[in-house]
Amino acid sequence: MSVRILALVGSLRAGSHNRQLAEAAAKHAPEGVEIELYEGLADVPFYNEDIDVEDGAPEAAARLRAAAGQADAFLLFSPEYNGTMPAVLKNAIDWLSRPYGAGAISGKPVAVVGTAFGQYGGVWAQDDVRKSAGIAGGAVLQDVKLSIPGSVTRFADTHPADDAEVVTGLTEVIQQLTAQAAPAAA
Repeated sequence: MSVRILALVGSLRAGSHNRQLAEAAAKHAPEGVEIELYEGLADVPFYNEDIDVEDGAPEAAARLRAAAGQADAFLLFSPEYNGTMPAVLKNAIDWLSRPYGAGAISGKPVAVVGTAFGQYGGVWAQDDVRKSAGIAGGAVLQDVKLSIPGSVTRFADTHPADDAEVVTGLTEVIQQLTAQAAPAAA
């Protein structure tokens, strides 16, 4: 049995610490767990029902939905932008929530983690992501959390994949997410 987890990173910046955190999750995923870092969120247009039509959504949105459809679970990485989640992550959730009640995120386990410069590691943004993903139909693991504060200094010289405390936290999140996703993957 293999569990496929789709990782969506809410930062588009090349040197993003949340991107690095996602890379660390993929690197340290246990045997039987595949974590795919989704590429292309920057290409997905803002959700607009006028362009989400029966005979086809925009190509970038269709690719996102196809990747999500193949996933057993989602691991969402969110920095904190002005006290909330980044628009690119909210937009991805919006596209995955449609069609209403049958979107690619519906019923699938979702865990939310992240890092931010502030002293709380982006908890407000991550709480907003949990709320949005849950309303979109995802089975959000509300008690599975990892918020890493001080990203700019903590990861200035160390990649998250080389930070033992971070790896331990990510491993626990992945194990809990996998336990929820495993029945669907079987």
